[in-house]
Amino acid sequence: MSYVKPADFVRSMVDAGEAKAFLSTRDTLIRAYMAGAVLALAAAFAVTVTVRTGEPLLGALLFPVGFCLLYLMGFDLLTGVFTLVPLAVLDKRRGVTGRRMLRNWGLVFLGNLGGALTVAVMMAVVVTYGFSVSPDEVGLRLAEIGHDRTVGYAAHGAAGMLTLFVRAVMCNWMVSTGVVGAMMSKSLGGKVIAMWMPITLFFYMGFEHSVVNMFLFPSGLMLGGDFDLADYLVWNEIPTVLGNLVGGLTFVGLVLYTTHGRTEPDTRPAPIAVESKA
Repeated sequence: MSYVKPADFVRSMVDAGEAKAFLSTRDTLIRAYMAGAVLALAAAFAVTVTVRTGEPLLGALLFPVGFCLLYLMGFDLLTGVFTLVPLAVLDKRRGVTGRRMLRNWGLVFLGNLGGALTVAVMMAVVVTYGFSVSPDEVGLRLAEIGHDRTVGYAAHGAAGMLTLFVRAVMCNWMVSTGVVGAMMSKSLGGKVIAMWMPITLFFYMGFEHSVVNMFLFPSGLMLGGDFDLADYLVWNEIPTVLGNLVGGLTFVGLVLYTTHGRTEPDTRPAPIAVESKA
């Protein structure tokens, strides 16, 4: 599978972070918009598979198709830039400042939101025949997800908020591992396998992904979910964004950069070769 060693793919992570920091506003928004849309389609697909088969594991196994496609096409998710761009700042790449990093994060957030909302509207139209009939079974499930993962957390108060935050941390631990997975191999097959495994894990475990939620909750609101916009923002999206930032940067970006990107060189003298007298 043309495996790439950690020291080399960590260098690729820093290079990628630097490139994203300097990407134009137009290209950042386009790539982020398409990433949000493709991931939302994958989430809609996974929910549809789960509802129609009754098997959540099957939906989780198929969801990564969207993630793999969007990264192979060079699109950007907020969860990915949370991990990669700070490394370019830490590595002191010329011109990559904290302000430029925040600019990238803001643009990617807006682009992801636009793409996810577009698919949310499309899916709401599809499952209601243009809002002319009640939602079908997939639409009802989308509405239930929005309720369970906002009001459901709120019912537990501070403990619910803590659970939400930890699920968001664990989500981007896995998602950012998938982002790095695309750099672990030089072959298409190797990249897909390395990305597929952690993404399946995050989705099946019900962890909280800020961009997936940009699709799930707006579509749930449009389909009659028993929660409101404030519930979504306070009891899901905002804590999820913060948890995703902590999870990806702490458990993936900083760990890999510290141990493979900034490892001190071996300063021991080279062994002296002994000539043979034969």
